Amino acid sequence: MKAKKNILDVELPKTDPRVKLILAKIKKESYKPDALIEILHTAQNTYGYLPMNVLAFITRELKVPPARVFSTVTFYHFFSLKSKGEHTCLVCTGTACYVKGAQAILDELEEQFSLKPGQVTADNKLGIQSARCIGACGLAPAVVIDEEVHAKMKAEDIKNIILSKIGAKA
Repeated sequence: MKAKKNILDVELPKTDPRVKLILAKIKKESYKPDALIEILHTAQNTYGYLPMNVLAFITRELKVPPARVFSTVTFYHFFSLKSKGEHTCLVCTGTACYVKGAQAILDELEEQFSLKPGQVTADNKLGIQSARCIGACGLAPAVVIDEEVHAKMKAEDIKNIILSKIGAKA
């Protein structure tokens, strides 16, 4: 009977530029476990999300328990264990945005792209997210597409804006 391979035993190629960036951050932080959040930010910015093998790598390099790394990642909303897509569309659903049409925007996204918040297209081109508030109440309803805030969005405009971002045709 074959023994299961432990995720902590999986090695990342040290020649991978993404791994080099994470290692550089770990070294800059002097391998201090207290720098875990900063190192996780570097990893997420590098990969776009936090793959399990990367978390295992960080666990080994910092010599911290896997539970500490995993609990940190799952506690903070910013971190993601799955890809959010090559292009992201984040719809604010805070009170001001909701009252001014955020739900209609989410409904349009579902109709046009067959995606609900938290889902990504099969080709990983587009991911839809929602947030309770992005702090842009004066711009309601606000939508963030690839880190660009779009103010006073209308449901009928969202499809064309996204298609222009992902390079697809209507």
